[in-house]
Amino acid sequence: MNTLSRLSFLKSAGAAAGVAAVSASPVAAAIEPSQTETEPTGPVPREPVIAVVRDAGLGEVTVLSGTTEATYRDKLLVKRLMKAARRSTELGPKGVA
Repeated sequence: MNTLSRLSFLKSAGAAAGVAAVSASPVAAAIEPSQTETEPTGPVPREPVIAVVRDAGLGEVTVLSGTTEATYRDKLLVKRLMKAARRSTELGPKGVA
């Protein structure tokens, strides 16, 4: 019987996500889906996922979760993260103007 460790699962999931991102058509990537700021629907997970923008120009973002780390190039995701970061710094602490 094959056993699947957490690390091997995360590696295969990351590889699958990378393949999906690479295989997406350029036309689909150019169309930005609508987005809305919303209140959280639940508590923060025990192991939050953190995204670190390493190079906004290249669209390079590193995703950290638990003890794993994976770096991707996703210009649309980086654009959204940078927009959210600018908005939060304009509002001040806890979203208060």
